[in-house]
Amino acid sequence: MIAAVNDAAAMTGTGDRMNAQAQQIASAMHPFALPPLPYPDNSLEPVISARTLKLHHGVHHQGYVDKVNELVAGTSFAQQSLRQILLATAAQPEHTALFENAAQAWNHAFYWHSLRPRGGGLPAPALEAQIAASFGGVGALKEALAGAAKSLFGSGWVWLVSDGARLRVVSTHNADNPLVDQYTPLLVIDVWEHAYYLDVQNRRPEYVQGILENFINWEFAAANARGVHADELA
Repeated sequence: MIAAVNDAAAMTGTGDRMNAQAQQIASAMHPFALPPLPYPDNSLEPVISARTLKLHHGVHHQGYVDKVNELVAGTSFAQQSLRQILLATAAQPEHTALFENAAQAWNHAFYWHSLRPRGGGLPAPALEAQIAASFGGVGALKEALAGAAKSLFGSGWVWLVSDGARLRVVSTHNADNPLVDQYTPLLVIDVWEHAYYLDVQNRRPEYVQGILENFINWEFAAANARGVHADELA
């Protein structure tokens, strides 16, 4: 009986070591993992359906993460964060694919946190004061975000960013990211069609307005304005 127990313990120990080694190998081969959504996938209904969120997160975002892992394998980029990769590869033609996929992986992680169930309302006083100084008020900022989303041709992103003491609304096409232009992103709205088409077809303004009124995460924006969250996402 004692021998059997010892054998079992030895086998368990061996199994644990093998599992640890397998995890280390997997980590070395695949340095990035898809971050989980910060809320259940039905939390943003009816503006963003659970069906859309599952497809957007589990297929589109996962695809960017998988492609980054494929492209960095065996290179020095495997030791860098997504933020470091996108900054290092921006405007480098030989690294276009890596930039696009790393930026899209970062953008999506940032987007999920830019939304929250039962969001909207008013920002904290410090951020609200910055918004008032830069735009005239929260209502004017929402109009600027909605206008930028409506006028952006094709696919891309609409961002609230900090440019020193001033806040700005900027739009970027495809995978582009305002970090490249030395802005600090505070929040973002994804205006690629896959973010809304299953729910509202081509009515992008309806989707954007639904986010602005119900799900915008002012707490996340305020934290980014203080330099708290952005680099923790990837």
